[in-house]
Parts: sequence; structure tokens; C-alpha cells
Amino acid sequence: MKRVLLVEDNVYFRQFLKETLQARLPSLDILEVTNGEEALKRMETLLPDTIFTDLRLPGANGFELTKKIKAQYPDTIVVIITNY
Repeated sequence: MKRVLLVEDNVYFRQFLKETLQARLPSLDILEVTNGEEALKRMETLLPDTIFTDLRLPGANGFELTKKIKAQYPDTIVVIITNY
């Protein structure tokens, strides 16, 4: 089963994205966090195959988060999205 991590601080957009992904790809295991710091802390235990991250997050932005994730987990796919 593929695991996806959603990193999005806007609860409504995060829920929309989760529902859209589940409707089209019901076999995905979709996990959620609200900021980049939480995503980095949980990467080791969650081990997602793909990350959808917002460009604008509290603290570090999506580019900074992607750089940190790719340094430690180079095979993880990161998709930067924004509702901005």
C-alpha cells in the first residue's frame, strides 16, 4: 500500500485534497500533518512514498521542507502545492 503525507495548515484545503485522493485512489494510506516541523519529526516513523506539501506553511515554507526531506529521504516524491 502506498503511503501519502499531506502537509497543509488549512484544514479545509487539506480535507478537500484528502477526499479527492481517496476518491480516485482508494488504496492509498493518507496521513496528515499541519506544518513542516511536524512533518520532519514524523518522517522516520511514517515513511511516506509521496508528500504533498503546501508552499506557504507556518515556520519553514514548502521549498525549505522539500530540501530537508530530500537530503534525508532522496527517494521520497515531493509535490509542492498551494492555495495561495
